[in-house]
Amino acid sequence: MFILRRTETRRTAMSHAAHSAPDEQPLLSMGFLLRTMTVISVLAVLTVAISIGGRWFGRHISLAGNTDSTDEISLTIGRDTVKFPENAIRFPSQRHEGAAERVDLYLAWPDMQGYGKANHLRFDDIAQSSGLIFLQITQGTMSRDMSGRLEPIYSHLLEGAPEPFRDGLTLHRLRADAGYGDEVLLTAPVKGGPDYVVRCILPSAPDKAASGDCQRDIKVGRDLSVLYRFSSSHLDDWEHIDAAIRTFVEARLVNHSQTSS
Repeated sequence: MFILRRTETRRTAMSHAAHSAPDEQPLLSMGFLLRTMTVISVLAVLTVAISIGGRWFGRHISLAGNTDSTDEISLTIGRDTVKFPENAIRFPSQRHEGAAERVDLYLAWPDMQGYGKANHLRFDDIAQSSGLIFLQITQGTMSRDMSGRLEPIYSHLLEGAPEPFRDGLTLHRLRADAGYGDEVLLTAPVKGGPDYVVRCILPSAPDKAASGDCQRDIKVGRDLSVLYRFSSSHLDDWEHIDAAIRTFVEARLVNHSQTSS
């Protein structure tokens, strides 16, 4: 009888221990804590990455292909080598050194500077783009620039009498079958040189002038052709613009000393 009671007592104690065991387990297991810490670490890393990436992405969206870097890019076009700052080169795909068929530039007028923090609105805001000058530089394929083509080519495509324009310019109308659409030819005498010649699509009103409705090309260096476009609202500065563009490109010719000798 005594042995039987001891046995029952042991069973009762074991039963109580079994029922109380779950209450003695820790509320959070070690595995759960490790998984939670891993998730928190991953979220922290993602937060930092998103913060850094967001700033990088936001900057590149705001630049929209522009750069404010003034590092020089050396390009060889035909027989000429030129160096231009990155912020003056219009397209990101052209901002690499080496041989190139052409390079496109854009410059704020009249300071002849590329994209920067101080003038970014003229590049970013299309309403202010008339303050830009656009250049396309290639190896020349013609022996004459626009001024040199006046007599042998353009003079045979004109109709009607010349008309006085403004700022020393004379307006010439091109024949409808000449292939120049609504463009007109503007010329002006230049002391000691050939006549200035530019083609323009003149706006119906001054406030409707486009950012590149006038275009002209000049020869620079050994055989570079510099085609540049500007707003007709700057025609009163035609002489200064022409001289500034020639000076800008010539100053960046690596072979300038050879071409000027």
